[in-house]
Amino acid sequence: MENEKVQAPERQRSRERNTIKDYFALGDLFGYFFRVFRKPDPNHKPNFNLRMMHGINKISIIMFLFALIVMIVRFISRM
Repeated sequence: MENEKVQAPERQRSRERNTIKDYFALGDLFGYFFRVFRKPDPNHKPNFNLRMMHGINKISIIMFLFALIVMIVRFISRM
């Protein structure tokens, strides 16, 4: 019986519907974007793998934004 009481809130949470606000919540995305391009903390020395990962992330974000701008310019020029 106690197991049923513990599992009941989990079942109830899975049945909740997402709202439009949940689908368009971009706070985490922008928080990460600005965190990647800030100055590094001088008290914290990241290891080589972490530095390479952040470097690749910076490159991919810049490439994505460049491609998005190119697509928008092409779309506008066809009108």
